[in-house]
Amino acid sequence: MARVTVSQGLKGALRIGQTMTVLGRTGLGWVRGHRPPAPRMLRETFESLGATYIKLGQFIASSPTFFPREYVDEFQGCLDRTPSIPYTSIRRILREELGRPLEEVYSEIDPVALASASIAQVHAARLVTGEEVVIKVQKPGVETVLLTDLNFLYLSSRLVETLAPKLSWTSLSGIVEEIQQTMMEECDFIQEARNLDTFRRFLQDTHNEEVAVPKVYHQCSTRKVLTMERFHGVSLTDLETICRVTKDPERTLITAMNTWFASLTQCEFFHADVHAGNLMVLDDGRIGFIDFGIVGRIRPQTWQAVSDFIGAVMAGNFDGMADAMVRIGITRESVEVTALARDLRNLYQSMDRMVPDDSASEWQGADTDDEVNNILMEVVRIGEDHGLHFPREFALLLKQFLYFDRYVHILAPEMDVFMDDRLTMLH
Repeated sequence: MARVTVSQGLKGALRIGQTMTVLGRTGLGWVRGHRPPAPRMLRETFESLGATYIKLGQFIASSPTFFPREYVDEFQGCLDRTPSIPYTSIRRILREELGRPLEEVYSEIDPVALASASIAQVHAARLVTGEEVVIKVQKPGVETVLLTDLNFLYLSSRLVETLAPKLSWTSLSGIVEEIQQTMMEECDFIQEARNLDTFRRFLQDTHNEEVAVPKVYHQCSTRKVLTMERFHGVSLTDLETICRVTKDPERTLITAMNTWFASLTQCEFFHADVHAGNLMVLDDGRIGFIDFGIVGRIRPQTWQAVSDFIGAVMAGNFDGMADAMVRIGITRESVEVTALARDLRNLYQSMDRMVPDDSASEWQGADTDDEVNNILMEVVRIGEDHGLHFPREFALLLKQFLYFDRYVHILAPEMDVFMDDRLTMLH
């Protein structure tokens, strides 16, 4: 964990002052009787604190293996949309980063941002050589704010662990360190450019011509500026428009899912943020994967255990589910697999989602995304009750599965993702 608060100087001190002011205001509101439910109060406080805490809120929203359900649900509303900064600031950053007149690189840049988030904003442009591109520009001062905030959070989490030793198993400080690593990777556009290049090679090596990632223009990219090929298309959830560019939306979705599943074992990483804004159906019918700022890596043995878990769910094999969960999780004590299997069986019987039978059994699935999420979190809770602690990679995988589940509901509501032979999830 980088210890940089002091080295950030006055800016770091000012940021800590801002943080304490917001926290003090929240505490004062509590004393005066403004007492919303704790999850909502925390989300509102995080949104007031800005970039780092919004990202932390999104981490909570995507981590049912780490946080209570009511907090995971509440932070689904923690959106990373922030006002754009003036175009004059964008031009200044571009000149400083590229080290040459912008007219030598871009023939035009749209001064109106295509998108603006807490870390960066994106502008459409055209290179002097004629290619349409988008420029992702890191906002000024972002790294100072992130590092200052994360040091404050790290020291606070260590203090909590010291005062409450029983919480050391949850490793709050370890979670903060992992968040820091993720956020710092998002701030390093050179690493994101490498990720794009690596995924492009994966597509080439697997002879996948139905999926594309933006080409990186390295000659006009730096750690804070990323110039990429511009994709034209629509979100994967825009069914009406998708039907204009592909005759078979279901097959399009299957292509996207199979590509992602293949990356789990055939690429150095998997895309760890496949929300609708990062998966596009391009005008030529191909699938476009964009935004590789967040990626995940999973060990082959962990993915095998996840695959076995899914297979056990399909078969209604509770002993198999329990065994796979033990292999996925991390534990400091022996786990009684039989007892874990019994609790899983009771869960599915009580929720009437799975009906075990000696001759045949099938998972009935969930009618809504919320129900799927609830089932997964209940399974995780049961595992934790038996001493299992699931790694971050498992939480990332669960989140992507939930995204794909939503896409199935929209594009292919009749498809059974567990039984469809066109899907290579378990092959």
